[in-house]
Amino acid sequence: MTGPLLWIILGMSLVTLVPRWLPVWIVDRFRPPEWVHDWLNNIPYAALGALIFPGILSVVKEEPSIGLIGGIAAAGMAFFRFHILFVIFGAILTVIVAKALL
Repeated sequence: MTGPLLWIILGMSLVTLVPRWLPVWIVDRFRPPEWVHDWLNNIPYAALGALIFPGILSVVKEEPSIGLIGGIAAAGMAFFRFHILFVIFGAILTVIVAKALL
């Protein structure tokens, strides 16, 4: 009974080890061109925008402009390099005020 179970555990560990180890091994031996490096540096910003923007539009389902106002306020505060807590609370307060006024 332990024979097949041991082979299953070893096989599963190999299947999870290879995808984690292979990129580290390749990156260590391969230097991409500068334009690839620049392009890869922008992926986190694009992914973050893709995750955040739908949430901005769905803050108040009936009024997506309220979320946009909060997002613009947050982007403005981030542009001027406010601390992240000020950006978060400023965006929240902007949405609360916009909901009260609109």
